Amino acid sequence: MASTKLYCFAQSGNAYKAALMLALTKSDWEPVFVDFFNGETRGDAYRATVNEMGEVPVLVEADEKLSQTGVILPYLAEQTGKFWPADAKARREVMRWIMFDNHKFTSYLATYRFLHAFAKSDPPVVAFLLARVKAAIAIVEKHLGTQPFIAGNEPTIADISMCGYLFYPKEEFGFDIAAENPNIAAWLDRIRALPGWVHPYELMPGHPLK
Repeated sequence: MASTKLYCFAQSGNAYKAALMLALTKSDWEPVFVDFFNGETRGDAYRATVNEMGEVPVLVEADEKLSQTGVILPYLAEQTGKFWPADAKARREVMRWIMFDNHKFTSYLATYRFLHAFAKSDPPVVAFLLARVKAAIAIVEKHLGTQPFIAGNEPTIADISMCGYLFYPKEEFGFDIAAENPNIAAWLDRIRALPGWVHPYELMPGHPLK
């Protein structure tokens, strides 16, 4: 039995961030499927026993139970000593981009993708979010024109955080992020080349949707 469990499902880019970190660090872990699309995270049992916030991912390891990727990724980096710079200034730069990801990049992109691909929401709502998505993408595209990885010359948990939704099929977004943003495309290729990289639909359970 694996020492670490990750509550997740294949369509969740946030869960993929944690799962990818576990895969890249060759950690001993196993996924626990969460049936999000049939309401498991909204149920009283899940909120009482797994995560009161009603979200994935949730990392369970010994006496630790962690949610929120902004907490899980630094924890795993500290535990494994990987994808985490040695000096404090560099770590602050990593966390600066993780905060940007949580508040702007993934925040807009994940909501837009869900409404576009799964919820089929009202077009004006989707269009509103798409404008914010493209503004956030433009910031990252420009930034990656100056260096190979988000926080410098080496991959860190900032990269693992920010790539969380970008490996899903372009059809789920209605536009091709990589094709429109060559710096992002090259960065994603560098991440794919990391030993242990696995596509989200192969790494986590629940694909394809029934």
